[in-house]
Amino acid sequence: MNTKILLVDDHQILREGLRSMLSKQTDFEIVGEAENGKLAIEMALKLRPNVVVMDVSLPDVNGIEATKTILSIESSMKIIALSMHSEKRFVMNMLRAGASGYLLKDCAFEELISAIRFVQTDNLYISPMLGSGIIKDYLKQISHLPDDEIDILSAKEREILKLIASGKSVKEIAFDLNISGKTAETHRQHIMDKLGIYTTAELTQYAIMKGVIVIK
Repeated sequence: MNTKILLVDDHQILREGLRSMLSKQTDFEIVGEAENGKLAIEMALKLRPNVVVMDVSLPDVNGIEATKTILSIESSMKIIALSMHSEKRFVMNMLRAGASGYLLKDCAFEELISAIRFVQTDNLYISPMLGSGIIKDYLKQISHLPDDEIDILSAKEREILKLIASGKSVKEIAFDLNISGKTAETHRQHIMDKLGIYTTAELTQYAIMKGVIVIK
C-alpha cells in the first residue's frame, strides 16, 4: 500500500520540488498540498494522509499549532517538520507538539525519503545535522515538562514576559511592579533560561505566538 503524503509549505516552488521528487518513489503518493497552517489542518483531516511534511513557519497558524491540532484529532498520523530553523527551541516545540521527525530544508533529498519511511514504523527521526544532543535533551525534558512550555513560568514571570514583549525596559518593569531592578533582571533571566530564548526580539515573538500579548 502506498504511503499517502500531504505537503505543507508556504513556498510554492518548494512544494513543487518536493512533489516532483517524492512522486518518483513508487510507494509514495502525494495526496495534497497546503500553503498555510489552517488549510493544512483542514486537508489533513479530510485526506487522512499517512505522513504530513510540515514547515514550522506558516501563515495563519504556525506548524507547531497545526501539528498539535491535527494530532489531537488523528493521533496515528505522522508529521515530519521540514524547516529552515535549526534552533533547539523550534525542534523541541515541534517534538512536544507530537511531530515524529525534524529535518532541515538543506538536507539531502534521500534523507527525507528515509525519514518518511522511518517514522511509519513508530520511530522518531531527528536529522544528524541538528546535533546528537537534541534527542538526549528532548528525552530528558519530556520526563518533567508540561505539554506547553509556557506553563513552567510562574504568574510573576508571565506578567514580566508580557511587559518585556510590550517594549518595557528592565528599569521600567521594576518601577511598574514596585520591585528592585536586580529582582526584575533576575526574573527576566529566569524566563529566558526556562524557555531557552535569549533575545528580547525572540521573547516578543514568542509572547505573540503564545497569545501573551496581542498585536492590534
